[in-house]
Amino acid sequence: MAHILIADDDELIAEILTDAFAAAGHPSHVVASAEAAWESVHMWRPDIVVLDQDMPGMPGLALLAKLRASPLFYDLPVVMLTAMRADCERGVDEDSAMEAGAQDFIRKPFVPEALVTRIEAALQRGVAPVSVAAVYEEIACPEDILESASYWQRYLPATRRA
Repeated sequence: MAHILIADDDELIAEILTDAFAAAGHPSHVVASAEAAWESVHMWRPDIVVLDQDMPGMPGLALLAKLRASPLFYDLPVVMLTAMRADCERGVDEDSAMEAGAQDFIRKPFVPEALVTRIEAALQRGVAPVSVAAVYEEIACPEDILESASYWQRYLPATRRA
C-alpha cells in the first residue's frame, strides 16, 4: 500500500486516478496546484507524487525541480502526467521531465489500470541515488574533494562502500 499525492487541476482526471488507486489498495490525496502540492508534502510525505505539468500558477516541472533541489524531498518519487505535447507552448516532453528527475512520464489520455502498474513500478525503482562524483563535479575544487573522498573511502567498511 502506497500513499499517493495527486497534483492535477482537472477534477475528472483526479477522480479517475483516485478511484484507480483505491481499487489497487493505494490511498491518495488530491491537490489542484503545484503550490498546494509543495505545502502538502511538508505536512505529509507521500510515497510518490503524480504530477500534472499544466496547472494554474507554478508548472509541474518547476515543482519537480524544487523537489529535487530540496534536502527533504530530493528522493521523493515523482511521475509526470500530462496531456501537453513537446511542441506546445509551455510544453514539456519526456526527455526534459526525465532529465529533471521524474521516474516516469505518462501522457493523457491513459488507461487507469496501466497507469497504476507504472506507478507501482516507479515505486519499486525509487529515485536513483545521486553519484558523489557527479556532485563534486559541480563545486569549485573537485580534485581536492575527490582526492579527500578517495582517501577516506579506504577506511570505510566494505559494506558501506558504494
